[in-house]
Amino acid sequence: MDELSTELGGLRGRRVLVRSDLNVPLDGDTITDDGRIRAALPTIAELAARGARVVVAAHLGRPDGWPDPRYSLVPVARRLGELLGGDIAFATDTVGSSAHAVVNSLADGGVALLENVRFDRAETSKDDHVRGAFADRLAALADAFVSDGFGVVHRKQASVYDVALRLPAAMGGLVATEIGVLEQLTGTPRRPYVVVLGGSKVSDKLGVIDNLLGKADKLLIGGGMAYTFLKAQGHEVGTSLLEEDQVARCRSYLERAEDQGVELLLPADVVVADRFAADARPEIVPVHAIAPDRMGLDIGPESQKAFAAAVADARTVFWNGPMGVFEFDAFAAGTRAVAQALTRIDGLSVVGGGDSAAAVRRLGFDERAFGHLSTGGGASLEYLEGKTLPGIDVLDAGQEGYRPFKRRWW
Repeated sequence: MDELSTELGGLRGRRVLVRSDLNVPLDGDTITDDGRIRAALPTIAELAARGARVVVAAHLGRPDGWPDPRYSLVPVARRLGELLGGDIAFATDTVGSSAHAVVNSLADGGVALLENVRFDRAETSKDDHVRGAFADRLAALADAFVSDGFGVVHRKQASVYDVALRLPAAMGGLVATEIGVLEQLTGTPRRPYVVVLGGSKVSDKLGVIDNLLGKADKLLIGGGMAYTFLKAQGHEVGTSLLEEDQVARCRSYLERAEDQGVELLLPADVVVADRFAADARPEIVPVHAIAPDRMGLDIGPESQKAFAAAVADARTVFWNGPMGVFEFDAFAAGTRAVAQALTRIDGLSVVGGGDSAAAVRRLGFDERAFGHLSTGGGASLEYLEGKTLPGIDVLDAGQEGYRPFKRRWW
């Protein structure tokens, strides 16, 4: 934090705009998983402890550019206040009269949360001038900017990218930690290096597979995306998730893995049902016996053992995407088996955000049992694909003559 103070100047009495990722799941106005709020807490609390007047900007859901009460940050403000140990100020708009009044009333060490930045369509505009005008109004609320929302740093959006060009800017502790872990995965990871990929669509992971086929020692594929690979092997996949246009691509990955000596492990058995429902009757079948009227909803017990064994001797593991429909108890065993295996490795285990992190919490695992639980699935994947992250790169650009601090600061 002392280094951050050096980069941004003294913190006491200064208005610091913090872009956090508070995009939590809601059931009505009840937060069902507060993991992202808890992850954002250390940066906010530390800035406040140093006397900064902290102004938090965040989004929730996809409200299509205008106020929508379903996506209000009111429940988030309430939970953030509980975790901080006191009420926080809440602005009912983002850059309007309420925001200015709330920010102007902050005392040293005070914390305010602005309403959902995506209530203004300029936040996500593809037009640089439109975004820039909105960023000007956000920047007018602060003296400095801290980028701490890792889940959005892969987006070129006003509160992520453009504000950093307008204020002295620094990387927050959460983002610095995330980037530090990802550098371990893409630099010289301890071996064996195992990558476990799941989730629904293989198309979401094409870049990661492309980039990691030559870097990982083993690549394990489960979840809905596995059925496109199984189809590429010639198996019947019934009504399972299938991206027909990616079958040839999957076939090429299987060939590349063999050529490069990478073990690409697919399920040997799966749990199928006649419909996608919590009360559907599960049936375990080998992958060569999936009936035309059945859909795969989890990896089977033999696959669970094989995946756990493949992870067991790893020194570095990256996992992104559940092995099945973990929200339904009957189809959660595969995801649980992979998570359990990660907790036992002698090395670095990284859970790559998104549904994987949600599954870990839903299934009752202690987050401390994993080396790192990411807050940004999409950002993690794009980094591992080798793509640039605009919200990180802009901190290198910054203002003319200004070099922001880029690493952990406490």
